[in-house]
Amino acid sequence: MHIIVSRAAILIFLILVTSIASGIGVVREFSGTDSVTTADFEVTAPWIIDWRSNGDFPAMLGFEVSLIDANTGRHVGQVVKLVERAGNGVSLFEKSGRYRLRVNSTLARWHIKVEEISAEDAKLYTPK
Repeated sequence: MHIIVSRAAILIFLILVTSIASGIGVVREFSGTDSVTTADFEVTAPWIIDWRSNGDFPAMLGFEVSLIDANTGRHVGQVVKLVERAGNGVSLFEKSGRYRLRVNSTLARWHIKVEEISAEDAKLYTPK
């Protein structure tokens, strides 16, 4: 029995293997409407938090995300704080570790993606 494999299939396989081996890609995703503290996640720098919030009553929305060190429970920093408006954004982090997120939500639907990125992509990052 002969197996025929296209070049495209081989290329896709190599890209997937490289991404998995390098740890680049989505680590965790969280979404909801309530205020929560997420499960722990472990990341290797550089990495980003890609966040978005919206809702039916933008003038009444509240959305805040804080980064917490999962080992000590200490507040590392504020990722975002939106008052009376919806929004989205990306925050870059340069320190590996084990973290969790504390999300405070008022009338907001939110989605957060934690993703490891390449050093080359991190150099292209521009805060907005």
